[in-house]
Amino acid sequence: MDDLNEDIGTLKEMLESLQTEASGAQTVVSNFTRELGSLRGEMTYTDKEVKSLSRSFGSGLRSAFDGLVFDGMKLSDALESISKSMVNSAYSAAIKPVQNAVGGALASGLNSIGSNLSLFADGGAFTQGRASSIAGGIASQPTSFPMRGGMGMLGEAGPEAIMPLSRGPDGKLGVRTEGGSAKPVTVVMNISTPDAQSFRRSQSQVAAEMSRALGRGQRNR
Repeated sequence: MDDLNEDIGTLKEMLESLQTEASGAQTVVSNFTRELGSLRGEMTYTDKEVKSLSRSFGSGLRSAFDGLVFDGMKLSDALESISKSMVNSAYSAAIKPVQNAVGGALASGLNSIGSNLSLFADGGAFTQGRASSIAGGIASQPTSFPMRGGMGMLGEAGPEAIMPLSRGPDGKLGVRTEGGSAKPVTVVMNISTPDAQSFRRSQSQVAAEMSRALGRGQRNR
């Protein structure tokens, strides 16, 4: 009976070991399959590049031989043309991945900038283009207002006015006042004189009276 129990225990250990090895083998197979798929993708890309390079070489050779046969091109010129064509084709094939990467990065950056600009077109980080309830008023005490993704604070250091800015005729940006402009002052002086000589003699008196009238008008504005 003891021998049977011992055999059963040994069999269990063998089964557990076999299960562990099978799990490890499954992991290895999975990793191998993933690497094989990656290698297949790289081989496909390389095959495309080789075909493109072959077409470019063929086009360059055809152009050089056409010039040699039909246009009377020198053999040295034809060989130089073939050399340049091969160099250009190889360079184009090598630089294409870099162009794709840089182009993708630029497109992503421009899309990001465009999305940020569109947000500011709607009010930026503040209230998405909606006028705040405190616009045009005065915050005489700490007052919170909504911002995109948070809250802002006004009046924490003293009274603050919230008013629109406008650019004047002189190009300066500032606050424009509406109404309250000073009324023009009209001064009417009637002078009667019998002759020009008497008027010239009273010029100083007339000037003094005019100055006093203008002073009174300035104080009453």
